[in-house]
Amino acid sequence: MTVAQLQQFHGPAGSRIYSLGAARGERLVTNDELIEPINSSDEWIRQRTGIITRARGTAEQSAYTLAAAAASEAVEKAGIDPKEIGAVLVATISNVQQSPSIAALVADHVGATPAAAYDLNAACAGYCYAVAQADALVRSGQAKYVLVVGAEKLSDVVDPTDRTISFLLGDGAGAALIGPADEPGIAASVWGSDGSRAGAVGMNHTLIEFRDGKSEWPTLRQDGPSVFRWAVWEMAKVARQALEVAGVTADDLAAFIPHQANMRIIDEFAKQLGLSESVLIGRDIAETGNTSAASIPLATHRLLSENPELSGKLALQIGFGAGLVYAAQVVRLP
Repeated sequence: MTVAQLQQFHGPAGSRIYSLGAARGERLVTNDELIEPINSSDEWIRQRTGIITRARGTAEQSAYTLAAAAASEAVEKAGIDPKEIGAVLVATISNVQQSPSIAALVADHVGATPAAAYDLNAACAGYCYAVAQADALVRSGQAKYVLVVGAEKLSDVVDPTDRTISFLLGDGAGAALIGPADEPGIAASVWGSDGSRAGAVGMNHTLIEFRDGKSEWPTLRQDGPSVFRWAVWEMAKVARQALEVAGVTADDLAAFIPHQANMRIIDEFAKQLGLSESVLIGRDIAETGNTSAASIPLATHRLLSENPELSGKLALQIGFGAGLVYAAQVVRLP
């Protein structure tokens, strides 16, 4: 009997980011609006985090509506037929309706049906995880174009009296349209996790506990000092590995776009990597706050809007957070 041979798709040599889109919560919340429940001050928050305001969604805005707005901009700017999008990936931890996925709704919104669509939860590393998957899908030939979105409405999972993380968080979405390229525009990713430290950042209760009346609505909490140390020292090593696997050095970078967790972490990162003054650094956190999976694409969108000369140049992006999960890659900016 003849043994049947299976077929596989074969794709292009590389992939690249074609365009970006962004959407932020419509309410700009100042430090002064948050300090009373946590017995703090505007000065303390600025010194500890670098945040001046954070964008938060209105009652009408959700993680989905933010994702849809950012996705629409990315698709329109790419100038492609949405029917050619083979997959839609949405990185989020704040889809309060677990099913259907935000990705399926976004695919329908932009006209990408019947694209494959799924949400993924890698917290603040989610966007970089999704970029790694999109790169693989394009290069394997499984999808011609992939729409990647990081979307969060973290104000839905905030306890305003919690002093560990509540004042950090904002709402927004950033999107990237990724497609084929003759040369690599997305380098190999360095990613991983350390579940032994899962208690450092995460939800304080389960939905089952809430349902059974054993807890309040689950909200995000963190052990700030341990997260700071882990992010600065361990993630600097990951960033260096990402440069190494990409075959470049810090001197080749035009931009550095880390997860917008804390301005002090961002500054220490730049110091650890020995970045030159010519490297532009994403600092969207000052006006938008920490938006978890949305923070890197939002910071990239702002950086390109303010510095269009960065187009076509190399940027190192790295996400890290709850889980503790992380991912980093060097990309060529659209």
